[in-house]
Amino acid sequence: MSARHPIISITGSSGAGTTSVKRIFEQIFRREHIEAAFIEGDAFHRYNRADMAAKVAEEERLGNPNFTHFHADANELERLETIFADYGATGKGQTRQYIHDADEAAAHGQDAGTFTDWRDFGPSDLLFYEGLHGCAVTEDVNIAQHADLKIGVVPVINLEWIQKIHRDRATRGYSAEAVMDVILRRMPDYVRYITPQFSQTNINFQRVPIVDTSNPFIARWIPTPDESMLVIRFANPRGIDFPYLLSMVPQSFMSRPNSIVMPGNKLDIAMQLILTPLILQLVDRQRRMS
Repeated sequence: MSARHPIISITGSSGAGTTSVKRIFEQIFRREHIEAAFIEGDAFHRYNRADMAAKVAEEERLGNPNFTHFHADANELERLETIFADYGATGKGQTRQYIHDADEAAAHGQDAGTFTDWRDFGPSDLLFYEGLHGCAVTEDVNIAQHADLKIGVVPVINLEWIQKIHRDRATRGYSAEAVMDVILRRMPDYVRYITPQFSQTNINFQRVPIVDTSNPFIARWIPTPDESMLVIRFANPRGIDFPYLLSMVPQSFMSRPNSIVMPGNKLDIAMQLILTPLILQLVDRQRRMS
């Protein structure tokens, strides 16, 4: 962690909704005139799309049918940790972009499933990471130790699957069967590499549907925020003004001393209320030391 060069890390699985949360942070940054350097977790995949397909096939031949992007070996986590550490020390670093689809490919003039070149960050007040491994701790890396504010985005598993199925079918052209195969393939790595990160976070935002999601593979619609509740867990509730939050968000209540529950359609206001002062604390400290 670094007072001079703070790092915010947003961690969530594929389909969890981290991209939507990123947009809320962007709103806060614009309103508070904060310049952020952005890192996408996909930029640290070890393989491009074609090479990953070949690696998965190779692992299957070797008896491992579950090698996925969730696995530490499928990502350059050592490089990600180095960039976090370097940014914390110097405020400088590099990133690149993974090209997901045809629109991004056209914008960058290269094929989908490839990476752009590495580029340096511009001047910034803080570093913002959003992706799969922002709080990863393995035998070889400890990325979580470098982040000053760690946020988990963790819908309950059936809702996460529904969101992924609908996203991958709508934007990536996958069949429901193909998405199901990916989910099954990823499960061991999800348990081993994704779930433990949510014990490293400072705050977890978990959306819980209040409609039937018992069979996510046949769900025709994603449960809406109005059909959900939001559970917010604080690792350390000291300093959190729960009476203020309860007064600002109707129908909210405390479920545990470190957890508050509110309607799912209040995610935006909840994040604004909770995160804005925490971000301003980081930036104010950073600017005093500059």
